[in-house]
Amino acid sequence: MFSRVTTMLLVSNWIAASLDFLYLTFVLPPYKSPPNRATHDTHMTFFLLLVFLAVALPIAFMVGNKLMSPAWRWLAEDRAPTEYERRTTLTLPLRTALLVFGVWVAASLVFSVYTYTFRHDLRQGATSGIGVLIGGLITTALNYLLAERLLRPAVAYALQDQPPERTRVGVRPRLMLSWALGSGIPLLGIVMALNGNSTVDRTQLTRAVTLLAVLGLVIGWLVMAVAARSVADPLREVRAGLRRVREGTLDVEVPVDDGGEIGLVQAGFNQMAAGLREREKLRELFGRHVGEEVARQALERSAELGGEQREVSALFVDIMGSTSMAQDRPPAQVVEALNTFFDRVVRVVGDEGGWVNKFEGDGALCVFGAPADQPDHAARALRAARRLRLELDGLAPTDLDAGIGVSTGIAVAGNVGAAERYEYTVIGDPVNEASRLCDAAKQRPSRVLASGTSVESAGDEASHWAPVGELELRGRRTATRAFEPVPRQGADATALQASSTPSSSTS
Repeated sequence: MFSRVTTMLLVSNWIAASLDFLYLTFVLPPYKSPPNRATHDTHMTFFLLLVFLAVALPIAFMVGNKLMSPAWRWLAEDRAPTEYERRTTLTLPLRTALLVFGVWVAASLVFSVYTYTFRHDLRQGATSGIGVLIGGLITTALNYLLAERLLRPAVAYALQDQPPERTRVGVRPRLMLSWALGSGIPLLGIVMALNGNSTVDRTQLTRAVTLLAVLGLVIGWLVMAVAARSVADPLREVRAGLRRVREGTLDVEVPVDDGGEIGLVQAGFNQMAAGLREREKLRELFGRHVGEEVARQALERSAELGGEQREVSALFVDIMGSTSMAQDRPPAQVVEALNTFFDRVVRVVGDEGGWVNKFEGDGALCVFGAPADQPDHAARALRAARRLRLELDGLAPTDLDAGIGVSTGIAVAGNVGAAERYEYTVIGDPVNEASRLCDAAKQRPSRVLASGTSVESAGDEASHWAPVGELELRGRRTATRAFEPVPRQGADATALQASSTPSSSTS
């Protein structure tokens, strides 16, 4: 990278020196000089140019190497830069440009003194020096733009952990500089060519103006092309990153390889992408805590305290003998067993379009019909209860057994709590009845009980349930008509356990 910068400096300055030689020789001819004198002056100018380059370039190379050493040292050692090294790396294009400009200022002084010494004409000496300085300005600006482009990888490493906090050379200064060097200075050179001749010679004037116009076109195109790419290339990367974010890919970053306004845009994009990733992570965690449908509604609507009455089906499941299990097993085994149990509950309930409202120690309250409307919520709840029973039977080696109760009725569904913290829940008689049915189911072989209201509202699902009579449930004033699943064996049980019907998606 740094060798490319050095090569760029040598090549661009050699080209600029050659163009300046043409300018001094053909655009600003000597005053009233005979042909042999003009030839002699051309040879002397060329000789002086070679001597100056032979002396100035090694000095400039040593100074440039000293300027770049803080930057390439930390890169070569593959470590994070210190603040001084970081600042030096970011200012390398400007430092390089100032070094080049210093060389051309020295050349301007040398050629001014040379012209005045041999011509004894102060005006011609000043004109010669200004002509060299104009070439130096163009070369300096071009070197700055090229160095900035070539040093982008180093700048990206320097800004990897600390984006730019303020702009250095922004877009507007670059474009204004490009205009001045591509148009303004060549026009100034034409003016100097017109005023720099004591006698007007049409051939000389045409030659001078034509040369300056061609140089203006070529140099102007080159400078504008470099300036445009210094803006367009990083913006193209940002645009590509935005397209990926729009497509849903949030783990995207663009390199921050500019110390100006473009770098602030790149850093802003990375901060935006990081914020979106954090928001998506919070949304995912939120969904896991409260349920996907509740999380979606909370994000899409303005959540507030209060609720609404609606018909729902509640499924309550509770582990049997959890107290003795906690006493007889190490805590790690208890947690592992509970996670295995709840994994089955969440998966089965989710397949039927329901959601786990809350985990209560060794039990869980599951709701169908809220917050999303589900006309067939009773059938979903009953089907989930039957399938969950089969799933728990498959966990027999873990000694996990549970009672399951299902009830349907009118409840209040909404946000309950305080303004600072609340949760979406369902409160009402079906929840209480499902909990009592769950307790009663622990005493029956099927381990599953459902209310008559649930079975009567379940449509075709009711054929899979058989009445067990009226039960007196603890805490309830009236008896509850209870049902339990009809025993299924063989293919019927296997089909239920593997079922994934269209009605299992949320509506």
